[in-house]
Amino acid sequence: MKNIAVIGAGAMGNGIAHVFAQAGFKVQLIDTNQAALTTAIATISKNLERLVAKAQIEDSQKSQTLENISTFTSISEGVEYASLVIEAATENVDLKLEIFKQLDMACPEDTILATNTSSISITQLAAQTSRPDQVIGMHFMNPVPVMQLVEIITGYNTSNSVLDFIVNLSKKINKTAVVVKDYPGFVANRILMPMLNEAFETLYTGVAGVKEIDRVMKLGMRHPMGPLELADFIGLDVCLSILEVMHEGFKNPKYAPNPLLVNMVSAGKYGVKTGEGFYDYSKDRKAVNVASQFS
Repeated sequence: MKNIAVIGAGAMGNGIAHVFAQAGFKVQLIDTNQAALTTAIATISKNLERLVAKAQIEDSQKSQTLENISTFTSISEGVEYASLVIEAATENVDLKLEIFKQLDMACPEDTILATNTSSISITQLAAQTSRPDQVIGMHFMNPVPVMQLVEIITGYNTSNSVLDFIVNLSKKINKTAVVVKDYPGFVANRILMPMLNEAFETLYTGVAGVKEIDRVMKLGMRHPMGPLELADFIGLDVCLSILEVMHEGFKNPKYAPNPLLVNMVSAGKYGVKTGEGFYDYSKDRKAVNVASQFS
């Protein structure tokens, strides 16, 4: 396997492209937005420069990693020679279904199709293709170059050979693969999102403020980030999408998104990516308390 195509140049897509390119693979990074591709390459370069500054890689490795990445605004052109495609577009069911239809038509017949979805059914995406046995989930954690875990999700028809191949490939990019079954939220978000949703509920009902909730979980549970700051980092829009998928999939009210989260997303307050969520990031992207808005 020489060529890896990555669909989507956002935070997850550029991180996935980074780790594969640094491991020596040729990466085709694809996004319909040229500005997003330009930003992605700049982000990867900046992250590599940090590794050089820390003496974790040589400057020549940085140059080679960047040389390993080419960019495309067309799916058909970008996947022409891909052995594996990893879709890392926005967590939107309809968008991903359409992308998988396009990939099935554009990719060579032996190309493996993977998705970085954090909650959407692999089986549902695979059903859009003529190769459901070659569709699998590769849920990377954010930030991809730092986090070790890859949640590998098998669809109803995913073949054992594809599963084994993807698990072994994960090792080649220095990730630890954990194989899980295809149910809404998989493992990571099935456990994480109800916790975040409960933090939203705790704030919504006035039990405690933003700083207090986060401080309790950081100091009392040894979490590196409090749940509200973590939600801002993930993206409140992403949290809402995942909860909606789980609520729809399980028909269980415990997964219903909290009204405060719904209102904040409706108001365009997504967290770090928009400069404001539960905290204000407008100056230097560091969390500054805006708890007065929630009193």
